Amino acid sequence: MQRDVNALFQGFEDTIVETGDTNLAVLTAGSGPAVLLLHGYPQTRATWHRIAPVLAGNYSVVVPDLPGYGDSRLTGAAQGMGSKRRMARRLHEMMMKLGHDHFIVVGHDRGGRVAYRMALDFPESVKALVSVTVVPTPEMWEGASKAFGMGAWHWFMMAQPAPLPEKLLAADPRFLIDLTLDKMAGGLKKLHPLALEDYRIAFDREEVRHMMCEDYRAGATVDEADDLADRTAGRRISAPVLLFWEEGRRYGGGREPLDIWADWADTIEGRGLRGGHLLQETSANEMLDLLIPFLRKNVDAPKG
Repeated sequence: MQRDVNALFQGFEDTIVETGDTNLAVLTAGSGPAVLLLHGYPQTRATWHRIAPVLAGNYSVVVPDLPGYGDSRLTGAAQGMGSKRRMARRLHEMMMKLGHDHFIVVGHDRGGRVAYRMALDFPESVKALVSVTVVPTPEMWEGASKAFGMGAWHWFMMAQPAPLPEKLLAADPRFLIDLTLDKMAGGLKKLHPLALEDYRIAFDREEVRHMMCEDYRAGATVDEADDLADRTAGRRISAPVLLFWEEGRRYGGGREPLDIWADWADTIEGRGLRGGHLLQETSANEMLDLLIPFLRKNVDAPKG
């Protein structure tokens, strides 16, 4: 389905890729090594409108809505679909169907959690990982504090059993999403109007809000369990990792992001940037200044 926000993705093809129990809405453009861009809560693929068109000049860029988010429709029950391992499988299948056996994955927020799960579960496919404003789930829970709970209340509220959070979200969806994005971006005016409306339209839908709750329920249960099992077993991400985080932000009880990720990955680099939580929209140029050299270094040489 054509969306108004697609005007920000000139030259991209809007398609549906069927994978298991999910029909994924995907934007694709470009040629060369593949780059998969994964968005977070409460957004859609539109969040990459300042990054994807730039990368499409030298890479095959794939920009889906996460399973159950945006226009990506579940063909079965949403229960259990919030698992990042399950999302990672669907997205890996999507990349295979699109002809990309190897790719670099860039993930923000909830998409960042899917991205590092892909790097752990499909090391033969993921050539490099870019994580935006994310550290692994166990470290988030282990470092939870009063300050974390007050600022990230949705982690706790949306993880409650159905239908409590769904009913609370349904009371005034537009108020809630605007409140959330205003805080994340440091002002709604920093977001492109077409992207902002795309987020609002998606959040208006009951099934999308339900899937978001399933996402956070998984984060408090199976996702944490999967990560803890890997951490205990000493499984690590072998692919090179580039990190972006909010400048001055500490995670997991006050630890630096690079220190946390050193427990999970062999090769890491990164930088904190100004711009709040939505760096791909508020600090896109600064991200690209680091992202493009990282891509050139870690994937096949792009054309040109």
